Amino acid sequence: MSRQPTSIDVTDTTDTAEDEELDILELRPERADNNVRLDRFVARAVPELSRSYVQQLIEDGNILVDGLARRPAFKMTQGEVVTVSVPPPADFDLEPEDIPLDVVYEDADVLVIDKPAGMVAHPAPGHSRGTVVNAVLAHAPDMAINGTRRPGIVHRLDKDTSGLMVIAKSDRAQASLAQQWQDRTVQKQYIALVVGAVDEEEASIDAPITRDPKNRQRMAAVRNGRDALTHFTVRRRFADAMLLEIQIDTGRTHQIRVHLAFIGNPLVGDSVYGDRRSARLAEALGLQRQFLHASLLGFRLPGGKRMTFTAPLPADLAAALASPAVQSVEADT
Repeated sequence: MSRQPTSIDVTDTTDTAEDEELDILELRPERADNNVRLDRFVARAVPELSRSYVQQLIEDGNILVDGLARRPAFKMTQGEVVTVSVPPPADFDLEPEDIPLDVVYEDADVLVIDKPAGMVAHPAPGHSRGTVVNAVLAHAPDMAINGTRRPGIVHRLDKDTSGLMVIAKSDRAQASLAQQWQDRTVQKQYIALVVGAVDEEEASIDAPITRDPKNRQRMAAVRNGRDALTHFTVRRRFADAMLLEIQIDTGRTHQIRVHLAFIGNPLVGDSVYGDRRSARLAEALGLQRQFLHASLLGFRLPGGKRMTFTAPLPADLAAALASPAVQSVEADT
């Protein structure tokens, strides 16, 4: 008889079916924010957005207070909900760049790549070059999404996460993939090395995620967050670490990193959500980034055929697993 997975549950939440591609932030003013201007509040809460850019977002209707458009000088009150939608850069901001891509699969509709660590998926204000989008524009210059040359980025990987990404090259692919992400029928599997140990061989982490109320530049498992569900299986055990195979049903920002830190087993090398244990092991293994790799991606092509793609561990992660620093602490089985 197979062992039943353990469920690590914080609270049940309503299904919001948020997609990974949405750049939508939900901010909640606290008492200290009372009477602070809207533009100043958002700029403080999201420091990667300049105040002038925030003001432009407000004027364009991309920042709402309780669902209503307000002026930049609107004064905040505790209990309001501020929704910030950050659109992708306009076409004229996107420049093709001859950046090599590790192409796993390509047809007229989709492009599947094995993204290297250190590469950002999509341009952001102030960071318009060296991204997956810039590389795809050069690789497939004839693609067209909604009448523009912008490729369809339907999901993203963190800058320091390597692995599989699919990009839409046509309108029908964009619509099909977006629907599959919304319906949560896409199979997303990752390989991760974490510190510590759990008793179970399989477990699920059901913990809502939102912006950390104490640090707006981080995400956190918070009861009033958006639903997030992560499943993992222990593939190898070491004295002070575990190699996990992970599948996610949702695609919240930093979901895997937040969930693993939440249960006390942060990713080795995670500079944001890690702890001293994860930092020490990363240093011993010579890792310059978090040990997280998107190893499998399964979805249906626009024509209906189901495809599953895999990507092996990149050289830095494979070398870390082969290092005496981790081999020497492998637990006896």
